Amino acid sequence: MNNYKLIALDMDGTLLDSKKQVSERNRQAILAAKNRGVRVVLASGRPFAGLKHYFEQLEMTSDDDYVLCFNGAQVKRISDEKIIQDFQFTGREAKLLAEHAKTLGINLHAFSPIRGLISPDCGPCSQHEAEINKIELNQLDFAELADDEPIIKVLYADDSEKVSHAMATLPQALKVQFTVVQSTPFFMEFLHPKANKGSGIAALADFLGIPARDVICMGDAGNDAHMVEYAGLGIAMENATDELKAMADAITGHHNDSGVAQAIERYVLS
Repeated sequence: MNNYKLIALDMDGTLLDSKKQVSERNRQAILAAKNRGVRVVLASGRPFAGLKHYFEQLEMTSDDDYVLCFNGAQVKRISDEKIIQDFQFTGREAKLLAEHAKTLGINLHAFSPIRGLISPDCGPCSQHEAEINKIELNQLDFAELADDEPIIKVLYADDSEKVSHAMATLPQALKVQFTVVQSTPFFMEFLHPKANKGSGIAALADFLGIPARDVICMGDAGNDAHMVEYAGLGIAMENATDELKAMADAITGHHNDSGVAQAIERYVLS
């Protein structure tokens, strides 16, 4: 039995059920693992502000608690937001992506460290992003962004058919210029080329002196692939995409059936 020291958990579709809640069984399993000295970190596409409610619920508020936000573009200590990893691009790239979105007729939004959540069209998927993260959505034509203005990530946010088409027809130049991941059927995300959940967990594990073989990563979607591949034990949820299941070392229960707890009980607490 391996002596796992770090567990990284995706949120939506993994730790959270369909109602966006942490089951009591999941919560108890996480607290039990923490009591054994295992570090548990949330690894989410969400911004830091959109995770605060869960930090409190899971008792992740000490100087020993860390989090991956924005799909690993930012890795922070929770107590004081000390930066472990921070990869951003600029307004120049955001404008390029906005121009491409126009040719596809697809809605988009972006996270700016200065302006928060911004969107030229404020479509329903962008409004959903604002609601689940309890943040304000600001309407802004991306043409107004300065070339050197920092941007954390850009999302094409629309119905699943449009997003699938955008993913399937993405120009090679954009694939090279960005990390491109799909977190849900209606979100296609563009990050700095070095930013992903795998590089985020690797940076955190290195900072904490934990080898990859002692890391468990759990997820359900394309944006979890890098960390599931990196981990000593990569686990896919029962509800995960077929692609993620194929690359995982193990498969646990459904996110609506406390699949995270099932895995922690089996691999850490037993």
